[in-house]
Order: sequence, then structure tokens, then C-alpha cells
Amino acid sequence: MIVQEEFLKKLRAAFDLNIYEVKIWTALLSRGLATAGELSDISGVPRSRTYDVLESLEKKGFVVMKLGKPIKYLAVEPNEIVKRVKKVIQQTVDERIQSLDNVKTSKLFEEIQSLYSTGINHVDITSLSGAVRGRNNILNHLDSMLRTAEKSVILVTTPDGLVRKLPLLEKTAKKNKELKIKIISQLNKESKDLIKKLSPNIKIKESNEINARFIIIDNKNILFMTADDKITHESYDNGVWVNTPFFASALGSLFEQAWNKLK
Repeated sequence: MIVQEEFLKKLRAAFDLNIYEVKIWTALLSRGLATAGELSDISGVPRSRTYDVLESLEKKGFVVMKLGKPIKYLAVEPNEIVKRVKKVIQQTVDERIQSLDNVKTSKLFEEIQSLYSTGINHVDITSLSGAVRGRNNILNHLDSMLRTAEKSVILVTTPDGLVRKLPLLEKTAKKNKELKIKIISQLNKESKDLIKKLSPNIKIKESNEINARFIIIDNKNILFMTADDKITHESYDNGVWVNTPFFASALGSLFEQAWNKLK
């Protein structure tokens, strides 16, 4: 059986298999039922490794051993394999999340928090800045900033940017109902549908003249994007985060002037 290397590579990545496992598995898929010797001949995997590989595939739920002489192996239906792999991944993720939750309540976490607090106190406030690359990373950083918001959030964004950020803003608004969130943006059909169900502490005004992308938290932290999201691929989107109360307050005042002029 000749299987293209690119196909085997994709299978390895999708199902987290090693090269011998994926060769034996595809060989069995092509036969449905076969002995270890037959699979070794078809796949090119050495016979000395075939039984170990089949045992591994059996544990992962890819094959079933059929009792009898000689012992044969039966391929499991692909849809069932996908379900089994998803279940294993979900269990692994759940266990990892639980482990991290346990760390947060442990003495270990207190120690690393203490180290961070000690270190951050020695940092000049003007050094609290950084570049954030990639749209997913920008949204993750924005989420972290929103969790620190106490009094106000100011956002200027594009229609597509508004659609991406509204779920985070809505989550923040529900947790802190005293938080005042003001947004200036152009609106498209999707964003107009979303804003109908927003929390009352989120206020939006439409402007077709302001073309910018930035957010200000409590007149202290700013995250601004350096490119137009209409022409920039999400992988190359860039944001700059700065902790600067002086500039944040100044930019916030300019925002309020524009806000008051809009209907």
C-alpha cells in the first residue's frame, strides 16, 4: 500500500500519532481486518515494532483485537475514533484546568504572587508598556485589562472590531454594574443586532468620521492598535499597551469632547 507522506503527516497532526502508529493504522483501514504480520508487510513497519504499535493503537481506541488464531486486528470506524479522541482531549483539558485552579489556592501561588509583587514595585511606571502581536493576543490582553477596570472604559473601534470586543465588554459590564462603558464606532448590520441586547451601563454612539482603534481603562491604561483592521491580516495586527495616566487622561478628555458632540 502506497500512502502519500503529506497525507500521513496530516493524520499524525490531527490524531497525535507517531509515524509507526499512523502507518499501521492506515494499513489496517485499507484492509479492515488483518494480522500483525500482514500489517507489517503492508505498512513497512518492522515486525519487531508492530505488536507494540498495535497495543498502543488499541489503548487509544483506534483498533480492536479479535480473539482467535492467528490474532487479528479490526479497524474502528473513523467517526467513532473522532469521538474517542475528542473525549480524551476534553478529559486532559479538564484535568489541566482543575490542576491550575488548585495551584491558585496553594502556597506555591502565594509565593509566585509575592515574587511578582516584589518585582513590579521596582519597575518604573514609564516602563509598563509593551507590544502585542496577533489579533487573538490583542483580545486576550484586552480581556486582562478589562478585568482590572473599576470605574470607566472608553473604546473607539471599527465595526468589525466592535463585533469582536462586545462579548468581552458585555461580560465585564455584567460583573461590574457600576462600571461606565462608552463606545464610539461605525456600525454595520451585525453590530447593530448585537447592541440591542447590551447591558444598560454600556453606551454606544455612532460616528463615521472617527477612524481609530484604542481603549482606555480608568484613565490609566491604554491599548491602541497601529493598523486598519480592514486591510491587515489578523496574524499581523499589532497593538501597543501603555500604562500612562497623564496621556490616558488627556486622550480621555478628547474622547469626551467628541462624545458630547455626537447624538
